[in-house]
Amino acid sequence: MSSSPPNLRADVESFIARWSGGDGGQERANYALFLSELCDVLGVPRPDQASHNAATNAYVFERAVTFREPDGSTASGRIDLYKRGCFVLEAKQSRRPGSAKAVPEQGDLLAAEQIESTPRGKRTLSHGWDVLMMSARRQAEDYAKALPVSEGWPPFLIVCDVGHCFEIYADFSGQGKNYAQFPDRQGFRIFLEDLRDENTRERLRLIWLDPQKLDPTKIAAKATREVAERLAKVSKHLEELKGR
Repeated sequence: MSSSPPNLRADVESFIARWSGGDGGQERANYALFLSELCDVLGVPRPDQASHNAATNAYVFERAVTFREPDGSTASGRIDLYKRGCFVLEAKQSRRPGSAKAVPEQGDLLAAEQIESTPRGKRTLSHGWDVLMMSARRQAEDYAKALPVSEGWPPFLIVCDVGHCFEIYADFSGQGKNYAQFPDRQGFRIFLEDLRDENTRERLRLIWLDPQKLDPTKIAAKATREVAERLAKVSKHLEELKGR
């Protein structure tokens, strides 16, 4: 049973109900509000006001980046949500098939394997939706690559289907060459309904505030140190018993 305070549980339920009830398809209009309200649910600060100087925009919506092509040309882009040293987030918003606002192209993509009655925010998958999310993941990686070298590669990429799901990828090497499903293939998708779980919310909270705490190598090293310390205490205690 959850030990969350009643008011927090109510906030989580309200957030899930508010965002899982729509038809979707309005990414640009909805994503900033959705993510701002998510921050409230997670208990983390909302993004800062953006400055005209991109170098100072450490935690903002629409972070400007410059793509540099092999032929020397450049192009401008904007990261939907960026937090320096933490993540690049790319937002999409799929439509529920059969909705009044659905467009034919996306209907063809999604409707074949999804049913209209399936609520948003719950565990549903389709090949078309998976293609949409994989494309967004590639975009997120391209944006991470376009960041200034001085800012380094963020440890996390987040792909967000607004009002429905998050996909989490991580690379703690700082090289940006192996963003893998995090924490694993079974758990890298977080659907809106999963936010009821305290551990899931805490994982997202750490991605926002202290992502290095989620580095498996550091967790393993800490566990090894703790075991060594316990063994040392046991050994010392046994030596003391022998000396009596």
